[in-house]
Amino acid sequence: MDLDRLDQAFRYTATTSQHGGLLVVRHGWLLYERYFGRAARDVTPNMYSIGKTVTSLCCGIMLDEHRNRLPKGLDQAVFAEPYLPEAFPLADARQSGIKLGHLLTMTSGMREGNSGIVRGEFVKLDAQPPAVRLDQDQAALRAPMWTDAGGGYSYTSQGVHVASILLRHITGMELQAHFEQKIAKPVGFGGWGYAMDTAAGRLPHTPGGAGVALRATDALRYGYLMLREGNWMGKQLVPREYMSLCRRPSPYNPHSPYSLQFEVNADGHVFGAPSDTFFKSGAGGFCLYVVPSLDLIVYKLASVTRPGAASPAPYDLGFGGTAGKSDESRDKWAPPPADQFHDGPINGDAGTRRTLEMVIAAIVG
Repeated sequence: MDLDRLDQAFRYTATTSQHGGLLVVRHGWLLYERYFGRAARDVTPNMYSIGKTVTSLCCGIMLDEHRNRLPKGLDQAVFAEPYLPEAFPLADARQSGIKLGHLLTMTSGMREGNSGIVRGEFVKLDAQPPAVRLDQDQAALRAPMWTDAGGGYSYTSQGVHVASILLRHITGMELQAHFEQKIAKPVGFGGWGYAMDTAAGRLPHTPGGAGVALRATDALRYGYLMLREGNWMGKQLVPREYMSLCRRPSPYNPHSPYSLQFEVNADGHVFGAPSDTFFKSGAGGFCLYVVPSLDLIVYKLASVTRPGAASPAPYDLGFGGTAGKSDESRDKWAPPPADQFHDGPINGDAGTRRTLEMVIAAIVG
């Protein structure tokens, strides 16, 4: 790979977030590793929505190990009393049509924001009703519906959390404990955990929609597991068939290029990347990319920037244990102004996609 071009990609990454870094693995070798701000190899930042992939892969394992409980697999309608008894009576009759495949592809009909996608066309949703204060699980189970299950794509962490509630009931384990037993321990993660503290207090359950916090090189191990179709050193940790479904467009989502909690590039919307690329981003610009045809893994660290905040938001959640010296030089960083490279503040999706395109452009053989 061309080191100068990787350096260019790193410099671009540093324009997209306050703290962060860029790591590249090809053919099983760590070829590039650089950080800026408070990021470092052993810090464990909240990776936000990358945590959705944990819920997905753990559900894939659950479907394999508990086929008798979920005989229809992804086609199982989950808003049924044997699976989610606390959801009854249902908040909306349309919930009865939600299948696990809908929850994991953002097509459940549940909503958080004010937009959706139907067959590739953006639609504006009506204003949401005033929020009712509910506990962690009930807030997810009673999230408002905007369409029938399968009727459109709308990004929602609540739907993914419902999948984690289902997993908790079926396996008898919290999502974090399940991931620890089935993936983190076999793959050999160092210190890791979940962001569980919120303004309203500590969450009672592992959030299914966000919050996993891994060391940078453990994020690469996690990506390598996916690159190798769920196999780690000869042991199949995640069913190969399920990993195959993660890599390609899903029949549960004919609306957008989003499979089982991964963005997929079969339609070529990331112009500089192969069609088999799949990846997951997180708030602020985190992203973990897997490109099977290039035998490539890329991890982009980032941070949720809050310009003008009275104090910097916590970056290292402390699970790694050996974060080393913290570089505070970027604590007052602000996004760059509009110029030939930026149309004003960095758009998270555009930044993550361009980073990957720049890394791929560094491949020379």
